[in-house]
Order: sequence, then C-alpha cells, then structure tokens
Amino acid sequence: MRFRHRAAAGFATLLLPLAGLVGLAGPAHAADSATATYAKSQDWGTGFEGKWTVKNTGSSGISSWTIEWDFPSGTAVTSAWDADVTHSGNHWTAKNKSYNGTLAPGASVSFGFNGSGSGSPTGCTLNGASCDGGTTVPGDNPPSAPGTPTASLVTDTSVKLSWSAASDDKGVKNYDVLRDGSKVATVTSTSYTDSGLTAGTDYSYTVQARDTADQTGSPSSAVKVHTTGGGTTDPGDGDDGGNAGGKVKLGYFTEWGTYGRNYNVKNIVTSGSAAKITHINYAFGNVTGGKCAIGDSYADYDKAFTADQSVSGVADTWDQPLRGNFNQLRELKAKYPNIKVIWSFGGWTWSGGFGEAAKNPAAFADSCYNLVEDPRWADVFDGIDIDWEYPNACGLSCDTSGAAAYKNLMQALRAKFGSQNLVTAATTADGTNGGKIDAADYAGAAQYVDWYNVMTYDFFGAFDADGPTAPHSPLTSYSGIPTPGFTTADAIAKFKAKGVPASKLLIGIGFYGRGWTGVTQDAPGGSATGPATGTYEPGIEDYKVLKTSCPVTGTVAGTAYAHCGSNWWSYDTPATIGTKMSWAKGQSLGGAFFWDFSGDTGNGELVSAINSGLS
Repeated sequence: MRFRHRAAAGFATLLLPLAGLVGLAGPAHAADSATATYAKSQDWGTGFEGKWTVKNTGSSGISSWTIEWDFPSGTAVTSAWDADVTHSGNHWTAKNKSYNGTLAPGASVSFGFNGSGSGSPTGCTLNGASCDGGTTVPGDNPPSAPGTPTASLVTDTSVKLSWSAASDDKGVKNYDVLRDGSKVATVTSTSYTDSGLTAGTDYSYTVQARDTADQTGSPSSAVKVHTTGGGTTDPGDGDDGGNAGGKVKLGYFTEWGTYGRNYNVKNIVTSGSAAKITHINYAFGNVTGGKCAIGDSYADYDKAFTADQSVSGVADTWDQPLRGNFNQLRELKAKYPNIKVIWSFGGWTWSGGFGEAAKNPAAFADSCYNLVEDPRWADVFDGIDIDWEYPNACGLSCDTSGAAAYKNLMQALRAKFGSQNLVTAATTADGTNGGKIDAADYAGAAQYVDWYNVMTYDFFGAFDADGPTAPHSPLTSYSGIPTPGFTTADAIAKFKAKGVPASKLLIGIGFYGRGWTGVTQDAPGGSATGPATGTYEPGIEDYKVLKTSCPVTGTVAGTAYAHCGSNWWSYDTPATIGTKMSWAKGQSLGGAFFWDFSGDTGNGELVSAINSGLS
C-alpha cells in the first residue's frame, strides 16, 4: 500500500489590469532609428508570458514610444506591466508609462504581459515605423526554431554539432548554441564544435536562431551527448542505471515541498545529500486524458527563488526563460553532474489517469516524451518514472485495464524514449498470494525498465484506526504480523520468483513514521483509538521530528518503533537502514530509494546511512 497525499498549494500571482481598454491614442512621432523586439519568455499551453524590448539605435534621444502589432484571432493580452496596453479587435497598442518613455542613444527598455492563446505578433510598428528600424517594411517576426542538432565526432572532451537552418522573414543573422541551457557560443554557420568537456559526462544541446533585429526564436529540440572515457556507462542499459556498476541511491523530491514544508532543491546541497545520491525522482507529473501533463506549473517552472533559496546563490529574475524547481534542478546538476533526474508521473493522487493512458500506449508515450523533452527543460531530465498505483488493482481508485496493460505501457515508453533515457517505475510491494504483484505482468514489463522502485513501506498504519500497532516498513515477517506477506522480503522474493532480475529491484525506505494514539502497549500488536497527531497529516510524521519527539523504544522485523505517552510510532533510523542496506546487498538488489528528502534531518543522516550501507 502507499498512502501519500499531495499537499494542496495555494498561491496568488499579481496581475496588473489593462489600462483603458477603449479607443486608440494618436500615433507618436517616428524615431530616427529604433527597434522593438518580441520574445515569449514563458508558455504554459493555454497561455504565455511575452516581452517587448524597445532599443534606441539612433544618435538622438527618444521622448516616448508606441508599439503596435496584430495578434491572430484567439490570442490576446490579459494583463500587462510597465506599459499601457489597449486594443481594437486583434490590433494591439502599447504606450510607455510616464517613467520609461525617455531613451538615450543606445538605451533600451522592456515591458511584459501575460496572454491567452498561443499566436505570435505580426505587423509590428514602433512610433509608426518598422520595428526592425526600417521605414517601409511593416513588422518583423522572430525566426523559426532550427532543426534538432545531430552529434558527431564525440570524444572525451569535444563534440561536433550540426543542424538545419532556421527561417526568418528578414533573414537569420546567427545562432546561439546552448549547453545544458546556458549559451556557450554564437555562430553564423549551422555547425559548431564544443570543446573543453569532461570525459564520461552527459550534456544536452539546443540551438536558437537570431535575426537581423537580434530577435531570438524558439530553441530547437534537444540532443543528448555522452562524452567518451571517464569510466562510466550510459544510462538506460538496464545493468547499473548509469552508476558505473554501483548501486542506485535515489531520492524523491516533491514539487509541493517548496510550499509549507519550505524544502527546496538547495536543501539537498546544504544537507550534504547531493554528494551521496545518484538519482532524483521529481514528483509528480499528472496523468490525465490519456496523456502526461504538468503537475504544478508554478512550482515546476515559474516560481522565482531568491538568492538565499537558490542552488547557485543567484536570485531568479522575472524575465529569465526558466524558473521554478526545474531551473533549481538544472543548477544542482551543474554542481553535481553525476546526478540523474527522472520525472515521475502519477502517484497516489493521479494514478486514476493510467487506465485511459493504457488504451493507447503509443499516444501516451508520445505525450510523455514531448513533455519531458520540451526544449525549455530537456537538459534537466534524464528519463521518466511511472508511479501507477496500481495496474489492474485498487488504490485511490480501482483499475480494470487487464494484466497485460502494464507491460504494453512500458514497452511503448521504452520504444519512444530509447536506450539513452531511463525508464523506471514505482511498484507495489504486496507479496500476498493473489495480491497486487500478481495482478499485472511486472515480469514481462521488466525487460523495458531500468529498475523498479519497490514501495516497501506503508504496509500498516493508522488507516486502520484501532490497530493493531505494527511497523509500517517491516523487513521480514514476525510473530503476530497483521497480514502475512506484507514485508519487504516477501515482496522481493515474489518479484524474483516471477523472473524480475534482482539488479532491477530497489528497496524502499520511508523518511517518516506512521503512528497511532490511545495506545497502552509498548510492543507491537496493541489496540489504538485513532491516528497520532502529525504536522501535515494525522498518523504521519517526519523522521526529523520523531527522532526527538518520540525516541525509539524497540525494534521489530528490522524496523524501529517508539512508545511515548499514549502514542505509538514506527520508523526507520540510521541503524535500521544499515540493516536493510546490508540485506539488500545480500540479495544482490540494484540499490535503494527513499520517500522523500524533506523528512530527513538538516544534515541528511538518513541519506548518509543509505550511502554508507550500500558502499
């Protein structure tokens, strides 16, 4: 079982109202020489954030500016800042505010807006003249996206990139080459050799075109490159998860942790955990309408982090192309290039969407690939994780897709994502006869995945309000266990018996405890009156709190328990994690994973226990 609940996150974005959506003002006098360039800085499908930049390219000052353009039907400005924006039908006009109309020679000013729809502006004029600085040609569209780069001549320290040309109504001037989201070169040709790279390292490249007015178009799709040498292997080979024959040490990072929990990607660094893990699962993307979808756009790619919250120590700006957790993960990977980041879809709350996805696995895989490999963040992610709770069985809702649906879905994902991306999955740990492991073809699907995260926790808890008290993550069975087969050992044994390789099985650790109140008995098996009080949810509390609020009084089946007052909790400690890691190595498992980073102490003592236990 897995009873994770996605915390509701409320936030408000201040949108400034449009000024005077009535008649148009008269045109201002044309400047001797000036340009206006447009860029789409954010796009969330049903809307976008745009930005205009006015630059005085002449030799005399400008006292005011007015930009006019046309949007196609269905595209509109919904709010704006640093300009007064009006419209008549599909024709839009933006005039400077009182404080930003004057521009000295060489100076520039920008204003932004939120929009609905997805169209691009056409017919642009600045102070009655062409936005590209001419006097007769109306408007200047940004260039198209270049073709996806191809990589050749890959060595330990260099790679040659080539791409097909972009198009532009006024002509392409040059191309920006971006490595892992950062510009490394500007070239006039359609090829570039990037050098000074690190051997045995993964890189992601995109290219964007720039026109004669210095407008940049949309970036190309990304190409991933793995330099030779370095003693590492590519991810996705199904043998070691890209960990050079070592054990996988994976942690879940939740998108909603940045709200009430105030746990940011930077905390992975400051706790010392970043140096002790190999992989991160980013949870969760949604599954709806048979497709992969964004889970929380604000947390994912829009939230602005201050300098003290940021991995790089640099504050986000309002107009940077990517913010939010995705950009923080990008900054983390820049500091720790060995870490792979996997985007996890589904989870307890959103698994109901997999039934529809299973009806057309190829279409589902296409949607997931297009989202994970979106050019805005393709360099952030190294693959996809499917957290279906549970195929052909019941979780928050019941699925009736049939036993073969899971294998078909994984086969389609591997075909689409290829061998250079990780494809992983979180699975049930129900080792009972006729239980959830028996409900789906996990053995058949195993050939398409790099590993399974076997959720060996949440077996028992205060969802059974009156008890009996029992450890929620027992390693082995014990006398009096409420449900035989609800143990880590039983789950792993069942997967192995079905033919799943041990190297593709990861043991799961919960960085939290589950507890009851109204308990008088110290040993497991006591009765209770309901769930114990938890910070975020009744019956659940983080390890970092429990270690001092309700210290351990005993162990059972390889898991600690604690009886304090009328409360009874079970949770893992560094000592019990050490025992479980030794057991996992003895079983030749592929490694371990945990849910989630935010439950650990500020110095990451549980991550340290996993790292040392698997080393």
